[in-house]
Amino acid sequence: MAQKETNGSNGEHTTRPPPTPSPLRFSKFFQANMRILVTGGAGFIGSHLVDKLMENEKNEVIVADNFFTGSKDNLKKWIGHPRFELIRHDVTQPLLVEVDQIYHLACPASPIFYKHNPVKTIKTNVIGTLNMLGLAKRVGARILLTSTSEVYGDPLEHPQTEAYWGNVNPIGVRSCYDEGKRVAETLMFDYHRQHGIEIRIARIFNTYGPRMNIDDGRVVSNFIAQAVRGEPLTVQKPGTQTRSFCYVADMVDGLMKLMNGNNTGPINLGNPGEFTMLELAENVKEVSWILCNCKPLFLQSVVNFGGLLTCLLNFAVDQPRSDSDDDREHS
Repeated sequence: MAQKETNGSNGEHTTRPPPTPSPLRFSKFFQANMRILVTGGAGFIGSHLVDKLMENEKNEVIVADNFFTGSKDNLKKWIGHPRFELIRHDVTQPLLVEVDQIYHLACPASPIFYKHNPVKTIKTNVIGTLNMLGLAKRVGARILLTSTSEVYGDPLEHPQTEAYWGNVNPIGVRSCYDEGKRVAETLMFDYHRQHGIEIRIARIFNTYGPRMNIDDGRVVSNFIAQAVRGEPLTVQKPGTQTRSFCYVADMVDGLMKLMNGNNTGPINLGNPGEFTMLELAENVKEVSWILCNCKPLFLQSVVNFGGLLTCLLNFAVDQPRSDSDDDREHS
């Protein structure tokens, strides 16, 4: 029987009932673990998601990653664990596994990496999402897509709501990522309407935390890299441009709540508070000064800078620091 469902921006629509999951879900005598696939699970956000999922003893986690931007080091604590499995796999190729939930994160998210091979980036977004939706249809799994705030393009609305359609350029150098994610969202809803697949879509905004790639070219990692090396922090003029920054642990909590909730999405996930680039630079400078001078961290410092502190400690291992007061005074 067809059913109606409400999502975050499209109102009501009629869908087919979802595919039937594994018979183990209905067993009267055996309680099976939840089997969860995380594509791109060796990456920055993906590896933190795996850590959180593995805390639940009823979860079995499978990670599929081609290690283009991800790293086995991010998952080394779980390798060999009886509830964890790591597969070197490119999502542009079909994957046959039996799972109950799919977190589809696979795709390079930094311009440095997704512009390196734009054709492969859009294939990952389109063909990779098709393959994961085909898997979800076959096994009756719920699937969550991590989309991006980049689907709004160069927005004319601030802040952007999920109902905003965006101001986009379909032929720009970043379009392999932006348009690829837009197509991925389209595929998700078409599979949902036509085949009854249970979908969830998260539009992720700027995220930071441990395991960021220090060379990914984004502003938080650039500032932290300069601070660790004792260099002046480079802020592009005028410095009053704003961004929001969400700590990775909060992002993971949001993804899991979306997956296990009733809202199809798309849902914006990020920090609602915005900061200017000068404010961010000052925060990074203050935390790096505290570390370099071995000053005690008071409660307010921990509240304001805990995430940045963790990032700096993560990047500072084996990095030389400058003792020059002049370096600390630049931002």
